[in-house]
Amino acid sequence: MSVFSHIDFDQHEQVIYSQDKSSGLKAIIAIHDTSLGPALGGCRMWPYSNDELALRDVLRLSRGMSYKSALANLPLGGGKAVIIGDPRSGKSEALFQAMGDFVESLGGRYITAADSGTGVAEMQIMAQRTRHVAGADPREALDGGSRDGDPSPSTAYGVFVGLQAAVQHRLGRSDLNGLKVAIQGVGQVGFGLAQQLKAAGAQLWVSDIFAANERRAVEQLGAIAVGQHEIYGLDVDVFAPCAMGGILNLQTLEALRAPVIAGAANNQLADAQLAEELQRRGCLYAPDYAINAGGIIDVCYERTGGSAAQVRAHVESIGDTLRQIFQRAEAEGCTTSVIADRLAQERLHAGRR
Repeated sequence: MSVFSHIDFDQHEQVIYSQDKSSGLKAIIAIHDTSLGPALGGCRMWPYSNDELALRDVLRLSRGMSYKSALANLPLGGGKAVIIGDPRSGKSEALFQAMGDFVESLGGRYITAADSGTGVAEMQIMAQRTRHVAGADPREALDGGSRDGDPSPSTAYGVFVGLQAAVQHRLGRSDLNGLKVAIQGVGQVGFGLAQQLKAAGAQLWVSDIFAANERRAVEQLGAIAVGQHEIYGLDVDVFAPCAMGGILNLQTLEALRAPVIAGAANNQLADAQLAEELQRRGCLYAPDYAINAGGIIDVCYERTGGSAAQVRAHVESIGDTLRQIFQRAEAEGCTTSVIADRLAQERLHAGRR
């Protein structure tokens, strides 16, 4: 299949492939839109079972990054990188040096950062070969302390703020004490979200493909671990997808009982039309690229300068954005996805003038 006729192509500016035999690198970078600024998006490493899945992921993710930056009012475009490989067994310094060379070859049109399967250590290796990398240096934390360049705490905080906005709109609750939340995926972002929900008095159920992540949530937060399929059908107030995308499909929606969906995962809907089914069922969906923008906000400030207080205030504006989306969707009889897309497209269009 030609990439131009791919269902998820959506007028991408560039899609670039790279292979380095000596290191074993096989990677794709997709640049969706640079109307507002250089394309910024994470570098994901995942053991895709075939190249088509990798291509679909990078196309959908890069488009989401364009919309995410636009909704967050950032001077950035949207891009994404995927490395085809197992992050638990396939990493090497040579591989990430080669990836750094790949990023450098684009001359700054694409800026990379950490994502699923990569972290600060990998960004630091890539930074040996390119300056177009974010999240490699230590910086001030949101609480005023210090931390490494990992933006996941800001992502988690943004999701927490957005979840609060969704709960208030759909359930009429401003207090999260006693709120029942099912979190799918308790890695860096999911666990950070779980910590904040626990501190707010919420009850937690968790599931993760890695047993160690589940154990940490159980032992440190008192969460209840459930099976990977059981997590969908729990009688909870909020379902928070914080793992991989495409997990909301016709099969999982049949089991889903939560009236609110608010989580950190990208591309949560396997098909965009599923937003209409969620609306029909009275389920409030917080569009993923609106609620999980905390990390890209953090990375943007790393590049442009700004204090932790400024980052925190900007991340907290995610709640205002979602409230606007929820209210407009209700007033216009549209899905929250349609309204979020419309807002993002309006801002991208303005940037092209």
